[in-house]
Amino acid sequence: MFRSVGVVLALGLVLALAIWWTAEEQFSGGTDLDGPRPVAVDAVNVETRALTERVRFSGSLAAATRVGIASRVTGRLDRLHVDLGDTVAPGDLLAELDDQEFRQKLAQARAEHLVARASVNEAEAAMEAAERRLRRTGELREQRIASEAELEAAETEVRAERARLELAQAQVIQREAAVRSAEIRLGYTRIHANRHENGTTQLVAERLADPGSIIQANEPLLTLVGLDPLRAVIFVTERDYPRLQRGQTVWLRSDAHPQVTFEGRIARLAPVFREDSRQARVEIEIPNPEERLRPGMFVDARVVTGGRKQASAVPSDALLERDGQRGVFQLTEDKDGQRARFLPVRTGIRDGDWVEIRDPELDGRVITLGRHLLTDGTPVRVAEDTADVAESAR
Repeated sequence: MFRSVGVVLALGLVLALAIWWTAEEQFSGGTDLDGPRPVAVDAVNVETRALTERVRFSGSLAAATRVGIASRVTGRLDRLHVDLGDTVAPGDLLAELDDQEFRQKLAQARAEHLVARASVNEAEAAMEAAERRLRRTGELREQRIASEAELEAAETEVRAERARLELAQAQVIQREAAVRSAEIRLGYTRIHANRHENGTTQLVAERLADPGSIIQANEPLLTLVGLDPLRAVIFVTERDYPRLQRGQTVWLRSDAHPQVTFEGRIARLAPVFREDSRQARVEIEIPNPEERLRPGMFVDARVVTGGRKQASAVPSDALLERDGQRGVFQLTEDKDGQRARFLPVRTGIRDGDWVEIRDPELDGRVITLGRHLLTDGTPVRVAEDTADVAESAR
């Protein structure tokens, strides 16, 4: 019995020593009696810098000039001298229609013109003969050989021959016009590019007919587009519309050339909004001398709408939302060390990775990394390496 009591006392002593040892361990290293550990963060200075305000839109490119080439007469397409993607200069021959019928009509018109000229010659001769008879009858009347009725008949004949001559001359003019019309229609069988495009070249964007096809008058054969300049078309809302005006600089990027920024200018703004979308059409003119951009490409457009030369700015990484308020964590110091203080702010211009702080006036440093672990008043320490911030966030 005494042995059992001794064993129990020994076990109790061991247990008490173990509890004491554990408490000592926790007291000396396991618990921080001075409060929570500071959170590792990264902080940057609030800067005063020039900011440029840009509004971003998306749109597509269109050719500034798009011309449909059509036949002016009905006929069979004989030859096409250009094809899809070919370059066309002003005045180039593009297509030819079968012209046999048109040549035949021109020959007929010329023949009818010759007949009309012959009729004029005949009428002139008859007119001269009638005038001679009138003069002779007048002389005989003076000699009282011809009667008054014969004189009047001679005068009537002259008037009739004069009218016949005038009719023949009018028919000549009519036949000349017919010849000219036939020549023009024959010329329409040879289809050329517009000669008045200020010397600019165009490209064939569409081929809409093939040789051998019967082409109706005004039926399109080809579509030509000009590539310099191009036109970017965007649609803007009522909120952004007042910020745009003609002549504003626009910077554009395309997926086809992601590393290249193209410069353009706002050329036209629609005066009305579409009722279905409540958006207005805006056209941007883009020089394209190297023809790297093509109609139909998607573009990202940024319009410069304003800016500030001296703006208080912070990196966009410093901004966050807390309890429905946008703000930043400002780095402060007190007797216990560094702390993060949440400060609601009113932002302004956003330029790339920087955002203007309009209110309140802000200086010092703001926290950019590790802010998601913070609340107002959290102790922090500025890490020398961003890797420490990532390790602290785990």
